[in-house]
Amino acid sequence: MSPPPRLSIVLPTLNEAAIIEATLTRLQAMKAAGVELLVVDGGSRDETPARARPLATRVIASAPGRARQMNAGAAEARGRTLLFLHADTDLPPGAEAAIAAALAEGHAWGRFDVRLAGHHPLLPVIAFAMNRRSRWTGIATGDQGLFMTRAAFDAAGGFPVQPLMEDIEMSRRLKRVSRPACLHARVTTSGRRWERGGAWRTILLMWRLRWRYWRGASPDDLARAYRHVR
Repeated sequence: MSPPPRLSIVLPTLNEAAIIEATLTRLQAMKAAGVELLVVDGGSRDETPARARPLATRVIASAPGRARQMNAGAAEARGRTLLFLHADTDLPPGAEAAIAAALAEGHAWGRFDVRLAGHHPLLPVIAFAMNRRSRWTGIATGDQGLFMTRAAFDAAGGFPVQPLMEDIEMSRRLKRVSRPACLHARVTTSGRRWERGGAWRTILLMWRLRWRYWRGASPDDLARAYRHVR
């Protein structure tokens, strides 16, 4: 058996046929260098698995739900380091080396700064606020490209299987292992959530949901509120 890869990238997908080929194409140089690319599909009704299969190391079928999908990918991953990447997010140049350097400094996990791609003039402001808040709190979102050692993932017990805020709760758990590495290099993620839902409306919605979560609201209740507004 070949030695395990240094890094496994886990991409949870659901109905991302329009973008998955472009995302995976941009990761082919990393794959050629030995990085494992695992696409974990949660039951897409479009051609996402078929389009991903020629470009991924493996395509894994999973029960739906981002947390379940990421845990399923981690269970199949062979890498010593895990990177969880959204299908609409692109890594910066040198991402693998940046992750390795951060972990070598003693961090068990971390995330990148984020840039939001799109046309709305508020997107740079939203990204700035996300990055600043993350540095202050040590809490990361999935849009920022969460990475961690296998040992840290196991110590945290994997992603909590909840329909919303799984990245927030995972960050809480990982903070018990170490402070995060907050990399200045930026992933680029789609601003479609804010452009489709309205920037101010989406900002207020996410802050309201986050506040309720900190106050102890059930993730199931929050997910129902999120789906209703969306």
